[in-house]
Amino acid sequence: MAHIILQAPRLMAADIERLAAIACADGVQELAPTAMRLLNVDSSARDEVMAMAQAAHVDAAWLESVHRLSDCKVLAMDMDSTLINIECIDEIADAVGRKAEVAAITEASMRGEIKDFSESLRRRVALLRGVPESALEQVFIQRLRLNPGAEKLIEAARAHGLKTLLVSGGFTFFSERLRRGLALDEAHANTLEVADGVLTGRVLGDIVDGAAKARHLQALAQSLDASPEQIIVLGDGSNDLPMMAQAYYSVAYRAKPVVRAQARFALDVSPLDAVLNWFRRQH
Repeated sequence: MAHIILQAPRLMAADIERLAAIACADGVQELAPTAMRLLNVDSSARDEVMAMAQAAHVDAAWLESVHRLSDCKVLAMDMDSTLINIECIDEIADAVGRKAEVAAITEASMRGEIKDFSESLRRRVALLRGVPESALEQVFIQRLRLNPGAEKLIEAARAHGLKTLLVSGGFTFFSERLRRGLALDEAHANTLEVADGVLTGRVLGDIVDGAAKARHLQALAQSLDASPEQIIVLGDGSNDLPMMAQAYYSVAYRAKPVVRAQARFALDVSPLDAVLNWFRRQH
């Protein structure tokens, strides 16, 4: 029998009762003050329950069975607006007064309106020509923050034996610092060309786009003999969809509608470590 995990910063008793009634749940189990499990729910009510939960601003995860986190092998994450709170390229552009221009292209790309991510990235990076490299350091120190629950999720994944992968259409300047700071197993991103301490407006080497993200995940999964049911992927933009398609636990985090529609799970209001409540407690 299926279970539903309900999560929200403020879970209202009335919402839980209503959802439990519609799902014909056998019972309700408290996992945490912000998380409840509806036990043995009626699968025919799935669409109605999920729609009602979304309308009530409650994250609902429908699980046909509840596994242990240690059954998984890979935690893969996008960087900008998923693991961290900003789009790095937009903030770098702010240093030269081009944030609005660059952000408009970023948004269109993430919504899937610009189909060629590589072309959209080149267009945006070209607008960064002349930015001093020191501006990147300022963005990292002053503006970049981990999204809530990031460290707890990564620590739990590591403790249960999962390999951690950061794959980003952003830049190695940031991804490498995060890889070291969070002790991630792998990080892949794009390299900005710098000459005489300023950005040239070009990217070095092949661009990490949606297909490249998927390839990096595939390579790690194959090396670990990991099946889709053993892979957790978090993303928010359309270029995350190819790698999300390889995971049973495909998670749309504060995502664009095109991503939310295709992901199996969504975190619209809960922190990143809400993922941990989808798994059986291990002692």
